[in-house]
Amino acid sequence: MAIILRLDRVMADRKISLKELSEKVGIANVNLSKIKTGKISAIRFSTLNEICRVLNCQPGDLLEFENEEKADSETD
Repeated sequence: MAIILRLDRVMADRKISLKELSEKVGIANVNLSKIKTGKISAIRFSTLNEICRVLNCQPGDLLEFENEEKADSETD
């Protein structure tokens, strides 16, 4: 996947637990855990909005684009 989720890094910087964030965002702990570990293929803008609001961050702090073509050519 070309999009890398950095929620775990932002949570560590903000010193907030998964349980606390899930309560403040209003999303089930298990679903937030899937976002944190990158085991999702999509995220609702409303969920992203709430995560950014609670963590006081920008979407770009949580999402990173990695060019797959560049990564593939570096391994050749």
